[in-house]
Amino acid sequence: MKEVNKRNMTIVVAETFVVKPEKQAEFTKLWKRYLKYLKDNLKLFKEMKWNKSFTQMFGGTYGAHVELTEFNSLADCEKLNNRLMKDPEIMKLSQEMMLLIDPVTYTSNVWTTLE
Repeated sequence: MKEVNKRNMTIVVAETFVVKPEKQAEFTKLWKRYLKYLKDNLKLFKEMKWNKSFTQMFGGTYGAHVELTEFNSLADCEKLNNRLMKDPEIMKLSQEMMLLIDPVTYTSNVWTTLE
């Protein structure tokens, strides 16, 4: 059996949520603002290896949003989160977004590679 080198093991943070049906248009505009901010401030998000967003089409909860973000380590994820908590624009976007989603549907999970 191959020994896993934990120092090189990346993590993926998976966040899922459902937008309130009556808030879809508002959410789409806000999401575009978030993606533009992310793109325009890459240095702020330097610990992220990649970030992808999806909407569920079949199975599970139709229309659920899924955001996946990869980091080199949990420490990198924590470092980014600590920095973002001090960023006024991200905090404003986050607060606005939380008003548009169904709070009971929000989940945040950390995944590691299966070796």
